[in-house]
Amino acid sequence: MNRTATPRPTTRSAIRPGVRIDAKSSGKPDEASDHGTRDRLLDAAGEVFADRGYEQATIREICRRAEANIAAVSYHFGDKRTLYIEVIAYAHRCADEYDPSQEAVSDATPPADRLRHFILTFMQRIGLKGRPAWHARLMAREMASPGAALDHVVRSGVRPKFEALQIILRRLNPRLGERQVELCACSIVGQCLIYYHARPVLSRLFPNLRLDAREIGQIADHITRFSLDAVALAHLRGDDRP
Repeated sequence: MNRTATPRPTTRSAIRPGVRIDAKSSGKPDEASDHGTRDRLLDAAGEVFADRGYEQATIREICRRAEANIAAVSYHFGDKRTLYIEVIAYAHRCADEYDPSQEAVSDATPPADRLRHFILTFMQRIGLKGRPAWHARLMAREMASPGAALDHVVRSGVRPKFEALQIILRRLNPRLGERQVELCACSIVGQCLIYYHARPVLSRLFPNLRLDAREIGQIADHITRFSLDAVALAHLRGDDRP
């Protein structure tokens, strides 16, 4: 008597959470779908963390918004804390990926031009309107209550940029001490950040403020001129630490 072999059902453990199975791939995961799930989780988690904060955010709500299996977070990130750190890093990377100034700045470029390029690019990144709204809200929450996620962003993203700015300042004025270089760098970054963090106030003080590409270029030129004058004289002040 011939018996028709009954196909064994695919066990749940054989399927990686959050991964779709392509019917044509003989049970192999669809890599495009795999990455798509991860990206949706990052965007959904960013929205939830920005709206509710880390403590009040739940994996269930994140997965519901991402239209993903509840186990997808464990598969892609391990746990909620790691997901949060990756979301913060993801938001920061999205800003870094936007660089309208594609021209290369080499060591041969005059330091004044390098400073202007640094300021303009920084202003363009923080003023990008195409970024999801949750990026700004989430980073504001993290700044108000910093943790391991901010440590990662500073170590991998902020510190290298800050060190690059310090190199430019030393070349502009080799007579600057280390403390003076730090103060000048902080002043330059602060002049840029006020247009980001204080924008609701500035828009009320100056209703015609647009912060479009043309105006950002004008502001970058002003900050560059203002900073060049200050850096040229900074060594004359007694700013070094005792």
